[in-house]
Amino acid sequence: MMVPTQPGAESLLWDAGVPYELAGTVGIIPRGPRDPAARVAHGTVWFAFNTPSGPATLHLSMATTTAVRATAWGLGTASALAGVPALLGGGDDWSGFDEPGFHATLPRLATQARRRHPGLRLPATGRMVDALIPAVLEQKVTAIEAHRGYRYLVAKFGSPAPGIGPGSPVPADLVVAPTPEQWARIPSWEWHKAGVGPQRSATVMRLLRAASALERLAAVDAVEAAAKLQTIPGIGIWTAAEATQRTHGDADAVAVGDYHLAKFVGWALAGKPVDDAGMLALLEPWLGHRQRVVRMLMLSGFRKPAFGPRMTIQDHRRH
Repeated sequence: MMVPTQPGAESLLWDAGVPYELAGTVGIIPRGPRDPAARVAHGTVWFAFNTPSGPATLHLSMATTTAVRATAWGLGTASALAGVPALLGGGDDWSGFDEPGFHATLPRLATQARRRHPGLRLPATGRMVDALIPAVLEQKVTAIEAHRGYRYLVAKFGSPAPGIGPGSPVPADLVVAPTPEQWARIPSWEWHKAGVGPQRSATVMRLLRAASALERLAAVDAVEAAAKLQTIPGIGIWTAAEATQRTHGDADAVAVGDYHLAKFVGWALAGKPVDDAGMLALLEPWLGHRQRVVRMLMLSGFRKPAFGPRMTIQDHRRH
C-alpha cells in the first residue's frame, strides 16, 4: 500500500506476513562492498538503477519485523516501487525447503543456518543487463579486481542518483549505473584503465547489442533465461547462473566454474575439496533448491581450510 512520505518521493509498505530479513535477502545484489550504485549497511538499503521510465533511487528499511518501507525518487519511481515485492523475494517460496521431511535431509550446517535466518529470501531484480555486466567483469579474475573495475566505470560513466540535494536523505555519492547506450559508448582505453581485458569488454559489447532482447528474458522462467543467455558468445553457465540468481531469484542455479565454490561446497559437505562435477553430485539430493543450500552453507559461518595457491590479481592496464 502507498503511504505518505517526504516531498519529492513516493513510498509503499510491503509486508511479508512473517519475520523478514532485509539485508540478508538483498545483500547479494551489490557488486562488492563499495558498489557506487548500492548501499547495504546499518539496517538500511539504498539502490540506484535505471528503469524503462527513467532512473530511480530506492531506499529500503524495516518498518516492523515483518514489513519493509520502500521509498523512491526519480522518473523511474513508479517502476521501482512496482518491482519492490519481487526485489524483496515476494515470489520466492521456501515452503518446500522448510517442509519437515525435506528439511531433515539437509546437511547440519544448512539447517542451523536456516534456523538463524528464517526470514531470508532470494531476490529477483528483473534487471538483466545490470546483473550481466558485472558478472562478465568477474570472469577469470579475482573479485577484488572485478569490483575495482566495475566501480571505476560506474563512477565515471554513471549518473548521480535521483533525489540527491540539500536536505535530502539520498547519499550524495550514490550513482546510477550507465544505461546500455551509455555502456556502449565507453571507449576502449577506459576499459583498459578499468583493468578490463579485451575479451571481457568484447563480451559486454556483444550483450549490449542484444540489450532489449535480454531485458525481455526477465519475463521467462530462470531455466529458459539461462539457456538463452548462453547463446551469446562469452556468456557461459557461470555467468548465466550469477545473473539469474539475482534477476529471477533462481533457487536452483549453481555457479559452475567458480574459482572457489566447488572447493567450498566440497569441504562443507564432504570434508574435502571437489571439482564442479563433484559439487553437483553432492548437491544432487536437493535438486530444485541447490542455490538455497549454497546460500545457507555460506551463511553458516563455515570456512574451508586456508591453504593452497591464491589466484593472481591481473592488471591489464599495464599491457
